[in-house]
Amino acid sequence: MRVVVVGGGVLGTMHAREAVRRGHDVLQIEREADARGASVRNFGLVWVSGRADGPEIAVAQRARDLWAEVPGISFRPHGSLTVCRTEEELAVAKEAAARPDAVQRGFQVLDAEQTRERNPALRGELQGALWCARDAIVEPREVLPALRLELEKSGRYQFLGGREVRTVDSGEITDDHHETHSADLVFLCTGAWHSGLIRELTDDLPVRRVRLQMMQTEPLDVPLTTAVADADSFRYYPAYSGPSVDALAPQATIAQQHAMQLLMVQRTHGGLTIGDTHEYAEPFSFDVQSDPYDYLTQTVEDILGRPMPKITRRWAGVYSQATSDEIVVRREVASGVHLVTGPGGRGMTMSPAIAEMSFEEIDR
Repeated sequence: MRVVVVGGGVLGTMHAREAVRRGHDVLQIEREADARGASVRNFGLVWVSGRADGPEIAVAQRARDLWAEVPGISFRPHGSLTVCRTEEELAVAKEAAARPDAVQRGFQVLDAEQTRERNPALRGELQGALWCARDAIVEPREVLPALRLELEKSGRYQFLGGREVRTVDSGEITDDHHETHSADLVFLCTGAWHSGLIRELTDDLPVRRVRLQMMQTEPLDVPLTTAVADADSFRYYPAYSGPSVDALAPQATIAQQHAMQLLMVQRTHGGLTIGDTHEYAEPFSFDVQSDPYDYLTQTVEDILGRPMPKITRRWAGVYSQATSDEIVVRREVASGVHLVTGPGGRGMTMSPAIAEMSFEEIDR
């Protein structure tokens, strides 16, 4: 069978990988020369901690196992620490660690000394942390080229960058180079691109776009041995909801205004990727705002107990998020043409399992 995947991000590339793994011939088409959207503008976190009960955590756990099997990438099963700087925040961690599925999620409450043993770079004042052993890290700017390189070894994979798909009919696709590509099965994994061809195929998608701001620093001169979050992430992720979260002190005004949480990851070159904010109302600004960066910088320095390395890059990104209860919005928009979109901030984490599910649903 010949499979065409439209979209060069992580969701599309994982669909291409799953198709190759199942023995199909695959053509992947990307409108940019290479992916430039949310797939390369994120933390590279494979984030199990905090996922909602039911299908969401099940998909995240399956995806975590699949990521560990991907050859040719920098997969680091380093876990995460959600740092608690007050007794009220530590109470949330203890509540999470008392969940019936705490062992499956890899949850454990650490005191201040144990937290610093796990990650010696955390030298600021803290009460303890929630450890999640199941969280992991990949390199978002490196993983897609690495995946494509592995796929090319099969002899059944081709990538065409700089091509925008114009029409999708049963059995064939045309692009803006006036070339036609035959297809037995098509996956449209176009990310935050909801207009143009997608709107022509379907205009009733339960999705919205979300904008975020992030930054990158010069190398930190010590290893950050885990991913790091602050306690604002307790407010953001559904698994933590409960009386202890309700009892937390109000967020700082700037953090509340921008729906912020701190996530921090050390890249293989030593620099820190730090974020993030969430903006939901369109039209989005075309610029980035300084106040959230200042707030994040102060939070990082409080946790590290030292000045943060110099910021070298700032950027904004936009991702597609389902507004329904679906893990991902999957629709057959024409015969043999399947649109897969809306994983939200879960895309990097869950894409291997989402791709696997796409084929399983079609094969039923």
